[in-house]
Amino acid sequence: MPAPNELTPAQLSRLIGTPDCPRLIDLTLDEDFAEDPYLIPGAERHSHRDLPALTQDLQGQRAVLICQKGAKLSQGAAAWLAGDGIDAMYLQGGNLGWRDTPGTIRLTAAARPPLHDGATLWVTRHRPKIDRIACPWLIRRFVDRRARFVFVAPDQVADVAARFDATPFDIDGVPFSHRGEACSFDTMLDLFGLGSEPLRRLALVIRAADTNRHDLHPAAAGLLAISVGLSRQYRNDQEQLTAGLPLYDALYRWARDGYDEVHDWPGTAPAQAPSQTQTKAGDLA
Repeated sequence: MPAPNELTPAQLSRLIGTPDCPRLIDLTLDEDFAEDPYLIPGAERHSHRDLPALTQDLQGQRAVLICQKGAKLSQGAAAWLAGDGIDAMYLQGGNLGWRDTPGTIRLTAAARPPLHDGATLWVTRHRPKIDRIACPWLIRRFVDRRARFVFVAPDQVADVAARFDATPFDIDGVPFSHRGEACSFDTMLDLFGLGSEPLRRLALVIRAADTNRHDLHPAAAGLLAISVGLSRQYRNDQEQLTAGLPLYDALYRWARDGYDEVHDWPGTAPAQAPSQTQTKAGDLA
């Protein structure tokens, strides 16, 4: 019988990429991580020897503890944190169990930029439309939930990146940018190793809207219209980013769970029943 604070890879997979995903804390020993340098998407590395600091950092939040095999490190840490009042679970099978579960994806850790005060720092052109909202969404949901984004004039991106040691994206001449017919979102999926079917399906819509190839997917025109509307609605780029993230949350759920749903009028087609595998954030027990 599973432990009451145990989370299966299948359950966690339904949460990753959603705004309700718990904090994912990777406690893998450095020597084990060096042999297998991958992370579950969104996971943060932390030492099991500094749990008091982790307790303070996790106040009021839910967490999933992850180690190599889902044994002593993650189970012990989850129990410790629970004793301090943290809603903590551990991942069944750990990183190896996740790796061996069909359909899961793993983040290439070396592709993630270094942290500054606990977060990655990114810079791009101001007045974002599509790629420059979609890429921050991808980073916040699958790479670094604390990532910070700076929007500046196009001719200042390179200098700001150098001055503040930030990672530039969606601008010519940098790794995280367009490649041929692919847009920056496509490039990030490739470099981070995030090649799941839902993300690839979402990427096609983003590419079609961002590169004016509406023939690639019928949803592209709608994404462009909403993106342009958001850019007209907000003068402040940070406010626009905050408003735009839920748009991509919804698009991701469409790409994962609802891409084949259709509607007609006067509603003669039977409603599609929710998938039995769907898991809400509060239904983990």
